[in-house]
Amino acid sequence: MALDAGKGPEEYGAQSDWRDVIPPITDAPTLGDGLRDARERSGRSLVELSSVTRVPVRYLAALEQNDFSVLPNRVFSIGYVRAYAAALGLDEQLAVERFKGETPDPSVPLQPPVGVAFEEVRRYSPRLIAAGLALVVAVVGWNVFQRVSLMRAPQPSDIAEVPESWRLGEVPGQGELVRLAAPRPAPPDQTVPALYVTPGLEAQLTGVDPASPEAVAAAALAAPPVQKAFNPRGAIYGASANASQVVIQARKAAGLVVRMADGRVLFARQLAAGDAWRAPLGVAATVDVSDPAAFDVYLNGEHGGALETSLTPLAQLNARAQSLARQAAAEVAARAESARAAAARARDEVQDQAELQAASMQAVVSSAAGG
Repeated sequence: MALDAGKGPEEYGAQSDWRDVIPPITDAPTLGDGLRDARERSGRSLVELSSVTRVPVRYLAALEQNDFSVLPNRVFSIGYVRAYAAALGLDEQLAVERFKGETPDPSVPLQPPVGVAFEEVRRYSPRLIAAGLALVVAVVGWNVFQRVSLMRAPQPSDIAEVPESWRLGEVPGQGELVRLAAPRPAPPDQTVPALYVTPGLEAQLTGVDPASPEAVAAAALAAPPVQKAFNPRGAIYGASANASQVVIQARKAAGLVVRMADGRVLFARQLAAGDAWRAPLGVAATVDVSDPAAFDVYLNGEHGGALETSLTPLAQLNARAQSLARQAAAEVAARAESARAAAARARDEVQDQAELQAASMQAVVSSAAGG
């Protein structure tokens, strides 16, 4: 009598109503879901499986919750997955491969992609290269054909008869050589018109007759020397140019502070060499500098010397500028008056000479008529 050895898993699987008690790990959405589903089907708790696998409960719970950040290093984590899958009756290798796929190793460098698509590209690469070369050859050939078709063969000249001058080698009637003279100078430039001066305008504005050398020389001698003018060589602060008569310019780097009468600071800055500050009119303030010799004062645009003290009232500088302006206006008026007087004297002298010449000519004419 033969013994009944039972049925193998293949025979049970062939039946239509047979199914695995524990589904494979690949059917679950994630590795953690598959492990949890297998544990619940087995009816065991995490504590029981921890005692079987020797894996702490918190690591088994982390695997089921897909919280891989709690797990130790990768080698121990793979061992825990393998032991947990074996205890649940799952395929250990499939569980490990799925763990590796869901948690890639950051220490492994990226590899070039491989697969069927890249094999297809590699298979068709020679065909694509050949098609590209054929296209390039076709374009180049078409351009060459167009250029060749546009080229024309040499044709005879359209001239019906060769001119006589070409046959004889010279033009009839011009047998002698043509000689060129020396180059002439360029004509004078006529693009700039001559300067026009309105008669009497200069004398009216300056009070000096430009036709009188004596008046011009007297005006030149009476003119005072011109001081050094203000030359901006850096940033300019303060009031505008038409609202200021005093300019303080730094000769070298130094500090400048301008305080109002009530203690408020109107201006404060460390000026560099060439920087300047224009003082406003009608402001009661005090100029405080770190080094008086480092600043030049310009009054009405002309150099007025350096600052004398560290603390200088701004009203004093404005008063000096106004006094110099009135003095300059008076000098200009005096020079104009003297120039006009000199011009009048010169005209009187010329008129006297003309009268003397007329009288002498009349005397000569009278003597000649009496003789």
